[in-house]
Order: sequence, then structure tokens, then C-alpha cells
Amino acid sequence: MAMMKGFSNAFRIPELRKKILITLGLVFVCRLVSQIPTPGVDWAALSKAIADMRAASNSSGGLMDIFDVFTGGALGQCAIGFLSIWPYISAQIVIQLLSSVIPSLEKLKKEGESGRQQLAQITRYLTIFLCVVQSWGIATVVSTPGLGIGLSYEGHLLQAVGNPGLGFHLMTMIGMTSASLFVMWLADQITTFGIGNGASLIIMINITSRLPAALISAWERYFGLAGVQASAPIAELPVVVGFFILVVMGTVMLVQGVRKVVIHSTRRSVGGGSTYGMQQTFMPLRVNYTGVMPIIFAQPLIQIPAALLAKATDATAPGFSGMVHRFAQDLANPTALHMVVYALLIMFFAFFWVATQFNAIDISENLKKGGSYIPGIRPGRATAEYLDDMMTKITLIGGTGLLVVALIPMLLMGWMHIPWAIASFFGGTSLLIIVGVALDTLRIMESHLLVRKYEGFLAHGSLRGRGGM
Repeated sequence: MAMMKGFSNAFRIPELRKKILITLGLVFVCRLVSQIPTPGVDWAALSKAIADMRAASNSSGGLMDIFDVFTGGALGQCAIGFLSIWPYISAQIVIQLLSSVIPSLEKLKKEGESGRQQLAQITRYLTIFLCVVQSWGIATVVSTPGLGIGLSYEGHLLQAVGNPGLGFHLMTMIGMTSASLFVMWLADQITTFGIGNGASLIIMINITSRLPAALISAWERYFGLAGVQASAPIAELPVVVGFFILVVMGTVMLVQGVRKVVIHSTRRSVGGGSTYGMQQTFMPLRVNYTGVMPIIFAQPLIQIPAALLAKATDATAPGFSGMVHRFAQDLANPTALHMVVYALLIMFFAFFWVATQFNAIDISENLKKGGSYIPGIRPGRATAEYLDDMMTKITLIGGTGLLVVALIPMLLMGWMHIPWAIASFFGGTSLLIIVGVALDTLRIMESHLLVRKYEGFLAHGSLRGRGGM
């Protein structure tokens, strides 16, 4: 009831109502861009090739399914918005990582607003480069007969492009690069004039656009549809729904969980030259400090090498070639080998991300300069070591939670044979992004409501966002 009243109150505030409508309008434009097909591509041949690739790999949750999730269905018609916001996100991740190891970028990061503007400009240039490279690669793959893996129909290699060549490559590169930059601009407009972080909202909308198809697949599984008989007993449905609620609750706890470190301040200026004595505050260390980054890094590092190995070897060949092919198939499919490697990569990247982004020395120096300290810990190096040890323990807990959420869809597909379209909403990147972005957006809306003396979305307390993707 409080949640519905909060949404009702949101439209009573003119400024907030305007922001919501602007956000909805710009998101609609983003979805429209992702549905405009690339000129020169034969939809029927491309759809046939994609279906054959899925059948040939005999897997769900592979590269094709991952692309379909993050592009919001743009894969099927090779839309000009296929790249969407991802080149921009990739550029941000690269610059963020490089700023931890390149002194010049690290210096820009510490120069305040002017430094951030220069980093943003570098990020945009890198985005253009990634768009050009990725769109050229997509044009090459789509224009290759049989998509380069020998897919055929009635004895002929499938040709998804009627007139391949340099012209098609240039047209695809210009179209997809322009569309991606346009989506990047729309994301900035959402961030400036709308509600929440524009890039994160666009990613969330792309993911949730698959929800109707997942609901139809679930209805077909338990009740049958259009002559297709139900493939699972109806008694399974309450168990699945209950499990989904538990998973969402656990994901919310993972996203919002923090470890509060007590901070004492020896002095505090309040204006007019007067100061107060001891003040106590808290430094929140997020349990899921890495967000979805470990999963995003781990998925391509499994799927891409597995696909290359499978293409380079022959399943029917005896000896080493056949053994490598079977290994590649096991690595790509949700098998025990896949899950073990996936788990190890997620934990590795969880600690790697914290090691590159969490600077305990800078935090301890800032505390020392501000006249603050952690009770029982000496300022300076001892504080840095304490925070580093604390963050290591928190990362172990957060990484384990992230690992559980990431493996749930695979376990559901393996044990209960639930289709990927349904299982992907039970965990992994999809659920983490949806929960995190939804909490952030609701928190921003709630802050507008509370400032104007309206009730928030909860009857008691307030929402906390995740503070980053």
C-alpha cells in the first residue's frame, strides 16, 4: 500500500512528474532504435542462422543468448541499435581500470571537475573507436556465408546479406556507430533531465524487454499454449514462484548490504569559527562492492574461447582434436566443468576489481587530513592495513553471494530443465542489474518525495541504493 501511494504522490509533484515523463519518452526512443533493422540484411536468413547456431551448440545461455539479453532483442534483425550503450559502458570500464595503473589518468581523476571532464572526453573517443571496431566485425560476420560456421539450408550456405562488400561494411559501421553514439547521448539526457543513471536504466530496460517472452514461455511450460502441451506439472509453479521471491530478497540484501566502519572525528567546524568536539560517523563498505563486473568479465572469457575451440576442432575426429572439441562443448554448456571455471573466474575478478578500485591508502590519508580516525587503529599505514584486511573479508562474503546468484540460472536449467528465457531472470547479470537500478531509481524518487513532505515508498525507513553498477 505504501509503495502504491508513493508512486501516486510522485505524479503530484510537477518537477518529479516532468522528470518521469522525460525518462519514459527517452527510454521509448532507445527501444525504438534497437528495433530498426540494418539495411541490406535478410531477416529470414539471419533468424534461420541464429536458430541453427543455437541448435548446433545445443546450449542455452551461450553467446547468442547473452547478446540477446543485453541488446534487448536487437540481435534477431541485426538492428542498427545492436551495440546500444555497451561500447560506452566498456569504454568507462577500460578508463576506470587504466586510471588505477596509468599515472597521467590517475592525476586527471584527482583534479576535480576539470579532470573528470577530460576523462569523460577520453571515454567518448574510446567509445567511437570501440563502435567502429565492433560494427565492422558484426558486418563481417553477418555478410559471411553461413556466418562463418558452415550453416546451410537446402544444401546452400545461408547468406544473410544480399549484397555484401565494402559498401555494406561502411553502411553498417556508420549506422551502428551513429546509433550507439545517439543512445549514449540519450543516456546523458536521462541522467541530466530525468530520473536515475541513464546508461544503467537503458541496460535495465533492454533486459526487462524480454520479460513478456519469458512469461509466455512460462505459461506454455505449465499450462500449454497454441496447441503445445504443458511440459511440467502445475504443482511445480508455486515452488518456482516461491523460489523466485527468495532469490529476489537475497539479491536485494546482497546489493544493499554494507559493513559500517565507525569513524571518530576530533573536531568539526560549524561556521563562525566555532567547533565541536568528538563526532562519530560511519564509513559504509559495500558487501557487493564489485557490482556485476565479475560476471560481465567471466562470461566472455568462458564463451569466446569455447566457441573458438569448438570451431577449430572436429567432434568426429579421433584423438586430440575430438577430445578438445568435447572439452569446448562442456566448457560452453552449463556442465560441472563450466560452473567450476565460472565460479573461479567470478571470485578472481571480484578480488581483482577491489584491488584496482579500492585504495585503502588514499582513504586513510583523507581520514588523517580531516582529523578523523578509526577507534583503536592508529592513523596512517595501520588504518590502511586495517581497511584493506576488512575489505578482503567483505569481498570474500560478497563474492560468494555473487557466485550463488550467478549460478542459480544454470542450476535451474540443469536440474529442473527450465528454459533459459525463464531461468535468466532468477539470477545472474539480469537480476542483479534489474534490482540495483530499480533500487537506485526508487531512492532518487523517494528523496524528491521526502523533501516535499510526502511519504516515501516504505511505511517505515527509507530505501538505499547500491551506489553504482
